[in-house]
Amino acid sequence: MSAESQTFTERYDLLGCIQCGRCTGGCPVTVRANLNVRRFVNDAYYEEKLDELARQAEIWDCTACHTCAVRCPKGLKPLEVLLGLRAMIIESGKVEPTVRDALQSVLLEGNPWEKSRAARSDWMEGLDVKIAEPGVPVENLFFVCCTIAYDPRVQAIAKNIVRLLNKTGVDYAFLDDSETCCGSEVYTLGEEGLFEMLVEDNTEYFNEYSAKRIVTLSPHCFTTYNVHYPDLNKPVIHYTQLLDELLKEGKLVWKGDLPKKIVFHDPCYLGKQGGVYDEPRDLLKSIPGAELLEFERCRERSLCCEGGGGKMWVESESKKERLAETRIKDAKALGADIVAVACPFCVLTLEDAMKGLGYEEEMRVAEIMELLGEFIEA
Repeated sequence: MSAESQTFTERYDLLGCIQCGRCTGGCPVTVRANLNVRRFVNDAYYEEKLDELARQAEIWDCTACHTCAVRCPKGLKPLEVLLGLRAMIIESGKVEPTVRDALQSVLLEGNPWEKSRAARSDWMEGLDVKIAEPGVPVENLFFVCCTIAYDPRVQAIAKNIVRLLNKTGVDYAFLDDSETCCGSEVYTLGEEGLFEMLVEDNTEYFNEYSAKRIVTLSPHCFTTYNVHYPDLNKPVIHYTQLLDELLKEGKLVWKGDLPKKIVFHDPCYLGKQGGVYDEPRDLLKSIPGAELLEFERCRERSLCCEGGGGKMWVESESKKERLAETRIKDAKALGADIVAVACPFCVLTLEDAMKGLGYEEEMRVAEIMELLGEFIEA
């Protein structure tokens, strides 16, 4: 049965829901918004209610963190009901200007940040970066991510990994300005047609390259390629998995030490959705002098920072404390000096929360590659 001929109930397997409420009970957003995932799944069964449900502001509070999917005893993905309702709104054309502009930017420039495609690799300036060529074999083909490519705050992730790769002699290559958005946020914002186009075009593009694997710098790209790109002819890993391999092979050597307490924040797209938990921790433990702490809510129970699910372009109507602020307060209570993350969106949301709370003199938010870059042996 084609997706076009399926009813909403069939497409999202609404009859499989037993209304146990574990999705709503685990949803981190419920503490600050009126989002009740179980109720949406229940009401969406009635086709006559769909238009009314799609107009509810709460569908945009979902961060697509996948906690509801992790907790569902029936193996369903309740969040996809909300994404389906978003798709109805997108199709109607009645969306926030910020969402409209982001989607149009992806279509025209290959990124949601309204930046020129021609400037996508400007971050490489001054670096000795190996560029991939179709048909030329390479072991690790790197995909940078729109946010890292354009936002100066997180460009250090890409810059430092280039320095490290050159130092270790790893066979690698980066893509040039022809690299385009993976579609992660396009998917969660509900633009199904554009997402399908990106999957088709990117699959054809990647399959032209002779590479052992694709290495992503962002968990959003990592999960999107692994979950939504069934026809890729090569596996996809996150950069922390590659670096963990190098660590175990004795190829990573750090200079100096960092006598600080570090707590790692599990990004939803890397942990809950990608199943990558140990590799980032192994890398942090390898830093001389560092002490690794753990949040009470860690690994599959990690608290979402609210950076995913298209939330960078949709402002919540809630005025209650943001989850990123809660996370920073938890880190301060632990006595952490550094909140380490492995996701560009987490860097931006958590750092904004830290500054808003006035903690920037007491602690620091840093992406793992940002930290490791300070200890690459010269």
